[in-house]
Amino acid sequence: MSFALPPTKLPKVGTTIFTRMSQLAAEHGALNLGQGFPDFQPPDFLQQALVQAMREGHHQYAPMTGVVELREQIAAKVEALHGARIDAGADVTVTSGATEAIFAAIHAVVRSGDEVIVLDPCYDCYEPAIALAGAQAVHVPLRAPDFSVDWQRVRDAIGPRTRMLIVNSPHNPSGAVFSAADLEALADVLRGTRIVLLSDEVYEHIVFDGVPHFSVLRHPELAARSFVVSSFGKTYHCTGWKIGYCIAPPALSAEFRKVHQYLTFSTFNPAQWALAAMLREHPEHHLELPAFYQQKRDRFRELLAGSRFELLPVAGTYFQLADYSAISDQDDVAFCRWLAMEHKVAAIPLSPFQHQPPPGQRLVRFCFAKADATQVAAAQRLVAV
Repeated sequence: MSFALPPTKLPKVGTTIFTRMSQLAAEHGALNLGQGFPDFQPPDFLQQALVQAMREGHHQYAPMTGVVELREQIAAKVEALHGARIDAGADVTVTSGATEAIFAAIHAVVRSGDEVIVLDPCYDCYEPAIALAGAQAVHVPLRAPDFSVDWQRVRDAIGPRTRMLIVNSPHNPSGAVFSAADLEALADVLRGTRIVLLSDEVYEHIVFDGVPHFSVLRHPELAARSFVVSSFGKTYHCTGWKIGYCIAPPALSAEFRKVHQYLTFSTFNPAQWALAAMLREHPEHHLELPAFYQQKRDRFRELLAGSRFELLPVAGTYFQLADYSAISDQDDVAFCRWLAMEHKVAAIPLSPFQHQPPPGQRLVRFCFAKADATQVAAAQRLVAV
């Protein structure tokens, strides 16, 4: 009897759009404004601290929950920014990237037959993790055109099997951000339920126009039921290091760590020491990051002012949504392929972030976390489209 491959556990999943578009960019020599990574270096101090940590011998396994010094610096940062006092030992777990943290948080509490509410468009790692837990994703679309949350629709989506709600602010891919009123509305929706909140806050330090980041950690009622996920890669321009962390109250952290310890066990040790030194010695980096990226946002928008793309508002993240309706009536995946192949600029289509894209939607995402020269070169090509 010949071997038969078991049925796939992820029938709707193929190679991610980020991988496909980056490969297409490489094949056609296109400037990659698709996948969300900077093309400039991490801070010099951080790089030097990494070398120093290796020279000091931090080459073996880090503690499963993360290097103590790093967790203490995370706790201090949270208190300084949000006024929330957390226990570095019981509440903070360092992970191998935010994606691992999201996966571990979902599998810590979500069981077969449960439902998890996600807000569309949403990052593409959410639903596969939900499916692998044997659960069902319930998609609630964000409101057009500003991608704000209709909290009544979220309330209506809650049922007896709802185990978790996933929110994301600053929001990838739209750049929308939560306000204090959103936190109050969210708390009101969850009050009286046993629903766990997963708050994806990887772009926490990239919020513009003088607006603070309204983390759920600012709201004690929400923090008491939340996994809050952050990313050092986004903050320090080192996405390839794949280091993030999760903050949760002790009972949730205990369940989270049960998954984490058998998923990656521990995270790259020298980088944890380097990040602890960076947080301790140079807190101005994350405090100045909003202005740093706002300058890049504004410059990118100015460079595209003469194009046929309609640029949507950007309140946070380092992504710019653009409507290409005046250019083409192709679907967004086909348009992005054409743009990369014919005009040598890679973008990301919006539809892979959505369960049911609205009819006639013509939106793509550009990453503006690029050096000035890259922005200028890409804009010249886009203005010519």
